[in-house]
Amino acid sequence: ADGARVTRWSRSSGVDLADPASIERAASALAPPDLVFIATGVLHGPGLAPEKANSQLSADALATAFAVNAIGPALVARTVLPLMPRGRKTVLAALSARVGSIADNRLGGWHSYRASKAALNQLIRTMAIEQARRNPDQLLLALHPGTVDSGLSKPFQKGVKTLFTPEASARHLLRVIDTATPAQSGLLLDWRGEVIPF
Repeated sequence: ADGARVTRWSRSSGVDLADPASIERAASALAPPDLVFIATGVLHGPGLAPEKANSQLSADALATAFAVNAIGPALVARTVLPLMPRGRKTVLAALSARVGSIADNRLGGWHSYRASKAALNQLIRTMAIEQARRNPDQLLLALHPGTVDSGLSKPFQKGVKTLFTPEASARHLLRVIDTATPAQSGLLLDWRGEVIPF
């Protein structure tokens, strides 16, 4: 929203998703947030590539994908959820992916990324159930941004029908967050606000 105060955490600001103490230190400096947006994700990088066959699975790739795509966001959520105000709508949203949907998986491949995003979806769902009892005005959402023109998608953009700029994707997701209701807490929603089955 216009005039909103934004705090960005990153490795350069001393936050390490694998270090719960660094997350807690950063959270201790926050004013009570109405919106927490977790925008972490790894699909490829040094020593990491989307698997095309079962034989390409490796423990290191799985561990990296789960650490960044599921465990880190869960640790951030665990730390910030108790800080969020009560008595008004607050939202914790995490970037997920349509390929994290088990029901929607028709192509196979990308084992580590798919599994880690499916784990993120389950964590968001599970935490939302508990938070509905603790803070009924609070929403937890897993969000699929569409294909965004970013370093994550760059090697895989050939044939993509709709490629969003980061700014357009952010606008779409903020609109989804703005219109979401407590009845949608714990769901995986796409950039249009439509439910993606788990």
